[in-house]
Amino acid sequence: MTSKTNSKVLFQNACRYMPGGVNSPVRAFQAVGGDPLFLSKGNGSRVYDVDGNEYIDYVCSWGPLILGHLHPDVAASLRKVLDEGTSYGAPTEREITLTSHIVDALPSIEKVRLVNSGTEATMSAVRVARAFTGRKKIVKFAGCYHGHADGFLVQAGSGALTMGVPSSPGVPEEIGNLTVVLPYNDTAAVHRAFQKEGDQIAAVIVEPVAANMGIVPPQPGFLETLREVTAKASSLLIFDEVITGFRLAYSGAQGFYGIEPDLTCLGKIIGGGLPVGAYGGRQEIMDLVAPEGPVYQAGTLSGNPLAVQAGITTLQHLAAGNPDLYRELEKRAVHLETELLEAAEDAGIPLQVNRVGSLLSLFFTSSDVTNLEEALTADQELYKKFFTKMLEEGIYLPPSQFEALFLSIAHTEGDIEQTIRSTRNIFNKF
Repeated sequence: MTSKTNSKVLFQNACRYMPGGVNSPVRAFQAVGGDPLFLSKGNGSRVYDVDGNEYIDYVCSWGPLILGHLHPDVAASLRKVLDEGTSYGAPTEREITLTSHIVDALPSIEKVRLVNSGTEATMSAVRVARAFTGRKKIVKFAGCYHGHADGFLVQAGSGALTMGVPSSPGVPEEIGNLTVVLPYNDTAAVHRAFQKEGDQIAAVIVEPVAANMGIVPPQPGFLETLREVTAKASSLLIFDEVITGFRLAYSGAQGFYGIEPDLTCLGKIIGGGLPVGAYGGRQEIMDLVAPEGPVYQAGTLSGNPLAVQAGITTLQHLAAGNPDLYRELEKRAVHLETELLEAAEDAGIPLQVNRVGSLLSLFFTSSDVTNLEEALTADQELYKKFFTKMLEEGIYLPPSQFEALFLSIAHTEGDIEQTIRSTRNIFNKF
């Protein structure tokens, strides 16, 4: 490991021009201390900073890079598009190809609209849900992050936790009052909320696997309860699969768990590492979206040829490898989970590892983590220390206790063994 001088200088310069020196809060390393890394390139399972340091990357651009950095098929397809043009503001055949892959893969989606980010997808889905039901209130769950639209920044997860801003200033009280926040995995609270005001609830929006307070799997019966209660109340169920879509299975979390929502929000993997989002669902709901219907939503760069092509190539690769590719990803994730727990036990360190598929989180606590309140019992100072030491060992973990570790098909058994050796070395010195 060489110095990080260049990263430090660049960060000082960046702070002159950008709030906190970054364009997304968690990148600032405030939750783990020190100056952020400025990365210069990635290849396979590795990233490289501007000082020449190499790291095994478990961030993977926060999830999109399920094939790893600079996958040769994705890179080649992008070069082809660059020879043709980068944006037209008009329909292209590629948009049909990508949306057809999505509709074919996810059981609940009959029509889909491409947008530019997960935030656009979730706020658009909520708008359509309100129009379809004629109601105003939305139910979300504490610690779940659905982007930075006003109505979602109420007990949000992700960077809002580590930045100490669980409810953001600038969100009008009137908008916040339309969001009902319940504990994740609490079916009794769901029943109470619907008994009290079910006729006012347009939709429940949920991460089917919570991934922004760390990974928190749904408890048995939780998603089933959401499906039953919303259907009975004529409310809509929205799955925020920005992270889980094409990550847990080719059919998403809805296929993984066998629960069909009314609307689904996507992002990350469907853009293969380029900015993209999507929302879709039953035809009768999606036909409300302009120009078919009266619910307005538009975007200059929606369906951008580069993002769409990266998504097409990624999904084609995943489809070709399905289901063996997903089994192999989970096998490596299980190996990492098992070895982490054994290393902690041998060193006498309390550790919970929550894992679903190729998503993992480390919580330095002796208690199970099934909701936000329990996630907050984790020793964040210990995670901070662990992150710093692992970075020195050439292992790049999420710079936040409340973000997920992502594995890609580029991660090898050798990468995992190196990660475990470093973990044992560090745990034995705690």
